[in-house]
Amino acid sequence: MARDTAEVEAGMKGITFPAWHGKHYVTLAELLVRLGSFGLDLTWRIEFDEVVDPRCAEMARRSADGGMGTLTLLSLTTPFLQLIDARARGFAGDELVVSLTEFDSSSWDVRAVDERVLGELRHHYPGSEDL
Repeated sequence: MARDTAEVEAGMKGITFPAWHGKHYVTLAELLVRLGSFGLDLTWRIEFDEVVDPRCAEMARRSADGGMGTLTLLSLTTPFLQLIDARARGFAGDELVVSLTEFDSSSWDVRAVDERVLGELRHHYPGSEDL
């Protein structure tokens, strides 16, 4: 299934933007909120290259158990949680619809099946570039 997910993700449109805007770090929690109603009913699976907080272990455990809802993921990422090399994938049923990838606490890549999601994020994060 990982290969199928990777192929679907590669076929999505996406944007990239810096994780830091001045002194403000864009957290996963902030991105989840920015997804609005699009992300509310998704099931999330998250992978970490580097576990930086005990909450990461809980997210990994829940991901292995079939994923977690958006509100659960949001509760595990607030208050402030800075990630290093992590990917959160949101599914509607069995269909991958959004991928949020954080690289080395320096940038976010966002891929989505709905162009409106990317447009909303472009609006909030000036300087975003297409992938």
